[in-house]
Amino acid sequence: MIQFLLNQTLRTEHALDPNLTVLEYLRSQCAKPGTKEGCASGDCGACTVVVGELGQDENGRDRIRYRSLNSCLTFVASLHGKQLISVEDLKHQGKLHSVQQAMVECHGSQCGFCTPGFVMSLFALQKNSDAPDLHKAQEALAGNLCRCTGYRPILAAAEQACCQRGGDQFDARESETIARLKAIAPQEIAELNSGDKRCMVPLTIADLADLYSSHPEARLLAGGTDLALEVTQFHRALPVMIYVGNVSEMKRIERFDDRLEIGAATPLTDCYDALNEHYPDFGELLHRFASLQIRNQGTLGGNIGNASPIGDSPPLLIALGAQIVLRQGNQTRTLALEDYFIDYRITARQESEFIEKIIVPLPQANTRFRAYKVSKRLDDDISAVCAAFNLRIENGIVTDARVAFGGMAAIPKRAKACETALLGNAWNQASVDRAVAALAEDFTPLSDFRASKEYRLLSAQNLLRKYFIELQTPHIETRVTAYV
Repeated sequence: MIQFLLNQTLRTEHALDPNLTVLEYLRSQCAKPGTKEGCASGDCGACTVVVGELGQDENGRDRIRYRSLNSCLTFVASLHGKQLISVEDLKHQGKLHSVQQAMVECHGSQCGFCTPGFVMSLFALQKNSDAPDLHKAQEALAGNLCRCTGYRPILAAAEQACCQRGGDQFDARESETIARLKAIAPQEIAELNSGDKRCMVPLTIADLADLYSSHPEARLLAGGTDLALEVTQFHRALPVMIYVGNVSEMKRIERFDDRLEIGAATPLTDCYDALNEHYPDFGELLHRFASLQIRNQGTLGGNIGNASPIGDSPPLLIALGAQIVLRQGNQTRTLALEDYFIDYRITARQESEFIEKIIVPLPQANTRFRAYKVSKRLDDDISAVCAAFNLRIENGIVTDARVAFGGMAAIPKRAKACETALLGNAWNQASVDRAVAALAEDFTPLSDFRASKEYRLLSAQNLLRKYFIELQTPHIETRVTAYV
């Protein structure tokens, strides 16, 4: 069974269909229709809910960490041990919550269909903000679409809600809620089993390895932002799943003198600070990685594991020389990330083997790392081309070169001919021109609805030129640029 709080009501589920999303659970099982389905793919934000989890503040005190999620991409099993808050839970004792009142007073609701999602994103923003911040407000709302184009009054509502942050019923009951979450904290392997479908929820990496060895046919569920689409978009059943989000060992970020080790189940939101500290371009790209709701849910390991040729993180990690630790039972092996990808959606992962963690080297002296994402929209869009350059330049000579691209082949891939054209040569226009020409040897991209093959190749070449110009004249640098 699984247990969680629906606002303040304890829910215990035994035989629920594990393919049921939180969106459908709220609407069909809980009579809470305020949460809306707009796209069933995590693009519109109409289904946004907030999940509360036990955490600690900077002083080590217990607190509840509130995060906005797309309920259309969240399976119910992932709620085990957490608190689920929907739009119906905000109104208290007949009085609107301050974020709802701000939407009313700022005229932020037009047709109203998207309003519950905006309200929940504003609620999470208010809980995680100390003062009005336009950038944070835009980031919090980037995953919510309003077809009535009412963004100006909604941003005004965000400002008012953060200005008038006074306490609410959730603050008043925080100690009680913390105690209740501790009381239902998972203590053993849990399971949802509807007879024909099951989802197991391990707590340790050893339990996960054992379960996966016993059920090699199972699909691993982390954030679910990609896997859930098989249910919501393609209407396929997932008979066996193993949810890894409660395995604390896979959600750690450990810092060493020469590397970061990031657990594969670490949400992208949590990866930001560590990666941005050492590689600001990586941080900039994560800001443009889908929406905040997706980043709160999606994991770094999942972005690698699904082996998409247009995943944003793999080209950057490959250029940085990242490795992954793969585990099968009690055995582990370390593999260079570039060797993990074999062909379209085909990887070096063996049966019952899973990504345990990602090892990211820290910057070395004289290395220059930059990343660029080309997409049709600045925010919340998939790359047409994603480029990462990591060169070591000593005394004007390129002594090491790692260049990687996404969207240019069936897999995220290094540009070996380009690297060869640079390596050992002076860092000047002539070398760059040769390396630009060599990209045509490295890649024969395809045309699709995002970009033509000609556009992709020219964009890749121009991004190398851009990298060269930025290193020569850093004052004009514009990182992670989008070409619309």
